[in-house]
Amino acid sequence: MLDLKILRELEETLGRGRVKTDMESLISYSYDGTFQERLPDAVVKAHDVSEVSNIMKISGAYGVPVVPRGAGTGLSGGVVPLKGGIVLEMTAFNKIIEINMRNKYAIVEPGVYTNDFAEAVEKVGLFYPPDPASSKSSTLGGNVAECAGGPRGVKYGVTKDYVMGLELVLPDGEILNVGNMVDGETGWFDLPLLLTGSEGTLGIITKIIFRLIDNPEHKQTLLAKYDQVIDAGKTVSSIIKNGVIPTTLEIMDRTTIQAVENFLKIGLDTEKDAFLLLEVDGSKYEVAKQLEQVKQICLECGAVEVETASTKEESDRLWKARRSISGACGKINPTKIGEDATVPRSKIPEMIVRLREIAKKYQLKMVIFGHAGDGNLHPNILTDKRNSEEMERVEKAVSELFNAAVSLGGTLSGEHGIGYMKAPFLKMEMGETGYQTLKKVKEVFDPKGVLNPGKMFMDEEMF
Repeated sequence: MLDLKILRELEETLGRGRVKTDMESLISYSYDGTFQERLPDAVVKAHDVSEVSNIMKISGAYGVPVVPRGAGTGLSGGVVPLKGGIVLEMTAFNKIIEINMRNKYAIVEPGVYTNDFAEAVEKVGLFYPPDPASSKSSTLGGNVAECAGGPRGVKYGVTKDYVMGLELVLPDGEILNVGNMVDGETGWFDLPLLLTGSEGTLGIITKIIFRLIDNPEHKQTLLAKYDQVIDAGKTVSSIIKNGVIPTTLEIMDRTTIQAVENFLKIGLDTEKDAFLLLEVDGSKYEVAKQLEQVKQICLECGAVEVETASTKEESDRLWKARRSISGACGKINPTKIGEDATVPRSKIPEMIVRLREIAKKYQLKMVIFGHAGDGNLHPNILTDKRNSEEMERVEKAVSELFNAAVSLGGTLSGEHGIGYMKAPFLKMEMGETGYQTLKKVKEVFDPKGVLNPGKMFMDEEMF
């Protein structure tokens, strides 16, 4: 419980009624897209950067943890208030301040929904490529904090490739501006890059400058079907090897296909072991040329059928199955543990084999899908957190999953972040020296350990 003196200071800063301590509010802000939850001591909603600054000054004075939060859609536990304290809700920062067509940048606040921003940019003929599956419900601040990706990552990269500058509030309440509207930062330490993906542990984002690009003239979608998932995995690296960079290159295994068909009843071929969903974009000439190349490579690698969309409606139909995976998983079991272990493209077939072996070993339901074009697989374990015996098996399976990804030259996270869910495994990938270096960076920014404690680092003495 927060001391009454602290609560009064917060109310003096924000105004009466802006500091919530009722149980309904605390429960509402105790969880994110994962299956864990912890109650905060208070919930506050800031409306401008000066309020955020004052909140952090109060936090620092009393050593109270602060957890910045957007829409709460994260999948690594990044906004779960593990140490209690204050949840700082940032959705009131919801303005698109400027879209500059001539210089191709935008200035936005962190509470803007990703899809709303992408649509606003598209209306003026420009393009913001990062497209996480949660784009209709996630906010741009969260995207930057987690370095979100999405299906278009294979060609266009992820959030960090578009962040040119940031305004943020440091843990001591100071306001810092990094980057610029020209080239980000190239002449010294790249602070926008450092802060992108820092998961709210180094500063609270209050403004973002994004790079924009030209909208592609044309795009086309196709669906390749396989009797062997290994052939689908081989297709991925073969396409890239042949010099074709699709806009998207998504994979769905048999279990995923069956789950979606049971959910939607749209006539998917559940006998197939895998689907690849691909999209190419560019000029009409480039798209036509690439489409034929991709078709040929799919067939050479073992695809038994390739379906091409000739209209937007047909494209939407092909995408429907991919967009419905989360809903389909929810119909199987109430708890979905979605990982994003990422491996080199050439290792996708081996990783899929290992994932299936892990699921069989621990007798778990697992669907495998994801952004195969950049090696970002999404093995999702479907379980019930109320079943303690099964959850023990889940923990062992997740540990083996991460070991497999790292041993194949991959990484723990392609886009979901580390949070607390993957914190026990970070040292496995970083090594002791890398881990200690990250800690030192955290200590420089946040010596009192008040900002989003318990995330990334397991060392309790830091907080």
